Parts: sequence; structure tokens; C-alpha cells
Amino acid sequence: MAATLAPSDQLNGSIFSPAGALTIVRAGSVARELENTPDPLTIDLSRVERMDTVGAWLIHRSVRDRGAQVTGASSELQELLRQVAEADHPAPVRPVGERGAVAELGAWTMEAGRTLVGLLGFFGATLVGFLNLIRHPKRFRYNAVVQRFDVVGVRALGIIGLMSFLIGIVIGQQGAVQLQQFGAEVYTINLIGRITVRELGPLMTAIMVAGRSGSAFAAQIGTMKITEEVDAMRTIGVSPIEALVIPRLIATVIMMPLLAFWAMLMAIFGGGLFSWISLEIPPLTYVQRIAEVVPATDLWVGLIKAPVFGFIIALAGCFQGMLVANDAEQVGLKTTAAVVQSIFLVIILDAVFAIFFSSIGWI
Repeated sequence: MAATLAPSDQLNGSIFSPAGALTIVRAGSVARELENTPDPLTIDLSRVERMDTVGAWLIHRSVRDRGAQVTGASSELQELLRQVAEADHPAPVRPVGERGAVAELGAWTMEAGRTLVGLLGFFGATLVGFLNLIRHPKRFRYNAVVQRFDVVGVRALGIIGLMSFLIGIVIGQQGAVQLQQFGAEVYTINLIGRITVRELGPLMTAIMVAGRSGSAFAAQIGTMKITEEVDAMRTIGVSPIEALVIPRLIATVIMMPLLAFWAMLMAIFGGGLFSWISLEIPPLTYVQRIAEVVPATDLWVGLIKAPVFGFIIALAGCFQGMLVANDAEQVGLKTTAAVVQSIFLVIILDAVFAIFFSSIGWI
């Protein structure tokens, strides 16, 4: 039965007597009727058959703000009103100023520490999974690895190639503008060759793979957590680490050097095209100059960093996916966290590699 609201003026005040269902469907009309009912107000709930939290909130607000009296409520309605009243408390005020900044920094540090410990634990579980597969090679899923080769590597060639090609053009253009001041435009080739092979090739590839594949890993595994497929795997004796994590790790580690090398080639090609059109450097001269100024150590530096970056990206993506709880909102949050965490760790590792290779003379 639809709710009917019947306010009536009495000598001792106004009585508001709704009937039927007092739910969110009639929230707007109920609120207007309550506002138009003069004080002192008595709310008679004897004819209310059903009430949800929205209706209970409207009644509670009238009691809290206007001192209304509630009569005729059944035991179920009284319990609902009591729960709403208990939940009505002001939101905690966040500290401001220096203490607030310190508190936020401390909370962020604690969260980062917990995440790092969890990631290290997940890394240990992954190593155990690798050892189990070595002891039982028949459990290794070749088809899953090959499928990830396609997803992580083949389908990423287009976007990574285009990105690297444009980056090569940008590096050439910006470098030529600065070097023209000294009449040294020819050294633009040195800039393009060394920075793309040693740094930007593997680094930009890692960032692209983190945004593309790392986020996909977190979303896929997180969705499987919500649909309880991961729990079903454990129930039938299948390790989620072996079935879901290790194939993605292997595929990413193997494909990253190939993608990084592809990115280097496309960046050099983009820089060469710019040099030919804008600086009028012939392609043959450009290629010969690249071979002269880019040492083999630069290529090895880029190819050594790439699989390590791939391992970190896949590990972080799978780790965040495994953290998803039974909440669809968690999928988006953990996917975002996977991308941020992957890029952050990749940049830190890149700095560590730079210090290490400089210390051994690969500069």
C-alpha cells in the first residue's frame, strides 16, 4: 500500500501519521510534509507497514532537530530507529597544520612498509611456486605462457612502436634546437642514439607495459578473486601462483627485452627521419654515425634492465590482483595501485642500475 501522510492540527500540537511504506521511494514527499507540519510535532508510526533506513533517517532527523515525539512504532521500527540514531555521529575531523602533515606522512609510511612486506612475501611465494614447477614440470602451463606472449608482446608492438617513434622525433628536435646554438647539430645523432638505447628505450617500454599489461594482470586476477575462481582453484588442489602468476611473470620477463629492443629501433628510426628531413643528414651517414657513437655496452645495459623491469611489473600487478577483496570497487583501486607501484619501482630500479653500471665503468 502506498504511503499516505496525514498531518492534523491538535490542541497539543501536530500529529504526522504516515501509512503504508516509508521508504526511499517517498523520501522527497515525506521530507516536504514533515517540513510543512508545525511544531510541536508528534510522529505516529502505528500505520507504517515497512520502513527502510532512508525513512528512519527522516524520522530521526525530526527527533534530533525538532524534538519530535515518536509513538506507535513496532519493535522492528524501534530497532531500526535506534541503529540509525547510533550511526548518527559527526565525521572525525582530520588534523590540520603541521601535526596533520606529520600524521599523513606517518600513515603513508606505514602503508608503504606494509605493502613492501607483502610484496616481498608474495615474491617468496612465487619462488616457491617456481621450485614446485621445477620438481613437477608436468604442471607447467605452456598454453597459458604462449597466450601471454601474444597479450603482453605481440599486441603491444603497435603502441610501443608508435610511442618510441614519436619520442625519437621529439628528442631529435629538442636536441637540435639546443645544439644549433653551438653549431653542433651533428651531435644530435649522439644524443638520439645513446639516450634511447641506454635509458628511454627500456624505461618507456616498462612504463607502457605497466600501464597496459600490469593493470590487466591486476584486473584479471582481481575479478577472479571476486567470482571466487581463485578459491575454487585452491579447493581442487591447483595453486593460483602456478596457474595465474608464474605464466604472466615468464611471459613478461621474456617479452620485455624484445619490446625494449623494438622501442630502441623505432626511436632511432624516428630520430633518423627527423635528422634527414630537418637537419638534412643522409640516412647512410646517420646509420654510420649511430654505429660509431653507441657502444655495445649501452645495448647490453638496456637489455639487462628490461627483463628486471618486466619481472617487477608482473609481480606488482599479480600481487595487487591477489589483494582484491569481495568488492567490485577493489578491482579499480588495486588496478590503479598496481600501475603506480610498478612505475615507482621501475624508476627506483632504473636509478639503482645507473649507479651500478657507472660504478663498473659502463658509462
